[in-house]
Amino acid sequence: MWPSFPVVLLSIVSLLKAAAIDPATELPVVFAPGVISGPDDDASPAFSPDGRTVVFMRGTDDGSVLMVSRRSGEAWSTPVAAPFSGQWRDIDPAMAPDGSFLLFVSNRPTAAGGTPLDATFGGKRRPGQGMNLWRVARQGDGWGVPARLPDNINTCPMTFAPSVAADGSVYYIGCAPDGSSLQLMRAEWQQGRYQAPHKVALGDAGAQIRDPAVAPDRSFMVFSIKHALQQPYRLAIAFHTSDGWNAPQDLGDAVNAGTHAMGAQLGCDHRSLYFYSDRHDAAARAGWNNGGDNIWRVSLAPWLDAHGSEVPPAAAGCARG
Repeated sequence: MWPSFPVVLLSIVSLLKAAAIDPATELPVVFAPGVISGPDDDASPAFSPDGRTVVFMRGTDDGSVLMVSRRSGEAWSTPVAAPFSGQWRDIDPAMAPDGSFLLFVSNRPTAAGGTPLDATFGGKRRPGQGMNLWRVARQGDGWGVPARLPDNINTCPMTFAPSVAADGSVYYIGCAPDGSSLQLMRAEWQQGRYQAPHKVALGDAGAQIRDPAVAPDRSFMVFSIKHALQQPYRLAIAFHTSDGWNAPQDLGDAVNAGTHAMGAQLGCDHRSLYFYSDRHDAAARAGWNNGGDNIWRVSLAPWLDAHGSEVPPAAAGCARG
């Protein structure tokens, strides 16, 4: 016996909705082409809670600098260098969920008057290529003076890719205790200070994790992952459960085009994913479409809805895109 017409109609609507959020049909779009995404390498946009200020990293001949752009209506202003950036190699900005401060990565000296931070990897010393986490307060439309995070976070000169949760804890990539590898770490914020960090178990033991972007309530995390040196980094999502983080879910070929997909960041609505990739848009004839790294945006709705994840509400006035 056929069900009644309303039931049939509801079933059809449900199927259409399911088809509309098929991950295979979610195609990324370039972010602010010609203004923010341009002929230079651009990456890692960190948004204020209202989505109207963005800090991102731009590659230069001398390294990289943090740029700031503001949104008025639907348009983004011409980016300018952040007042605290431009002298050193600054990368990986990450905004606190309440917008009160920004974390970023820099090779700037650990003490005033010192030299740029060196790194050692692959058995070789790399002058000026070190990376430590720094914090700068956001003061209205301005910024404070950057301060280096404590030594229990910056345990080695290869500490990078921070992401801040609403409870103040920071996720980042740091050195294993013996310095033999880079691992996904979390340091909790309690009683006004960062506690001893611990490794975050995510995926199989051999997976290489980079660039975490954690939801404010830590209900999910997007990151780049690969399992062998010769493989490209691909974006994946994992959800937090009472038993820890579940198995990573690859975001699919429609998202993971190009030779890499990295620098995950969440928009102010917590449902939009921003990342950088050298993917190419065959239909766009523009200066930004030159095979370099650009910032792309895609909706996480298919994965969040399929999991039934309750996303933290966006801040008042959140302007996406």
